[in-house]
Amino acid sequence: MPLFDLLIMTVWVFLFIGWLFLIVVIFFDIFRSEDLNGFGKALWVLIVLIPLLGGLAYLLVRGGSMHDRFKQDNAKSDEELHGVVHSTAGSSDELTKLSALHDRGKLTDDEFNAQKAKLLG
Repeated sequence: MPLFDLLIMTVWVFLFIGWLFLIVVIFFDIFRSEDLNGFGKALWVLIVLIPLLGGLAYLLVRGGSMHDRFKQDNAKSDEELHGVVHSTAGSSDELTKLSALHDRGKLTDDEFNAQKAKLLG
């Protein structure tokens, strides 16, 4: 196989992988979108499956708001993570206080284990 043919094949493989990546990102955006109903999502899936033109059409029509939907989705994830971190931090603070009381002899082993079990669920 000549070197030029290998180079051309490499470029085509690179473009094909890029196109597949674009289609996957578009599908995630379609199904994540809250402003489309089921019929709209199904219609966009059919349009996007048309090679090259479907993806280009989606990017032209809805591409401007893809970033907004992505940021909105990340904001929801960040809020959930923030809640989990704060609830865990509160539990660890309480556990540290219980451990300090137990070390000073203010709590018996049974009381410490009961309070620890209550905190950890």
